[in-house]
Amino acid sequence: MSVDETAPDVEFDADPSRIDRDALWTFLSQHAYWSRHRTREMVEAQLASAWRVVAAYRRDNGRMVAFARAVSDGVAIGYLADVYVEPAERGHGLGVRLVEEMIENGPGRNFRWLLHTDDAHGLYAKFGFAAPDGTFLERPRSHG
Repeated sequence: MSVDETAPDVEFDADPSRIDRDALWTFLSQHAYWSRHRTREMVEAQLASAWRVVAAYRRDNGRMVAFARAVSDGVAIGYLADVYVEPAERGHGLGVRLVEEMIENGPGRNFRWLLHTDDAHGLYAKFGFAAPDGTFLERPRSHG
């Protein structure tokens, strides 16, 4: 657990048992453009198999206000997923701190990190994310 010096009323925690699954489901099913195709069962399975999760919680009431999930082989590759900050909490650097906590302060610091996103490119660029090089191929999800 770590306290954010820029927002001391928020703490970051990587304990998966602390995740507010209802809040996560509400955000992913109602607000996340990337997740609306998933069922609650899918989200629960992804949480159960996650390599690491990090969330930010309000110190005064314990409410989860930001979340990120990672999938990894635990050795060299990390995939960053489901990164969000509650809309009312945006604009205070929580997204930067959340990604920093996941990829810089965690056990995957030296991984090759991957992600798919349609927004927040400036945030991810701060951590070295850029368009893939010529060695990266992708097979998109089948819609069949």
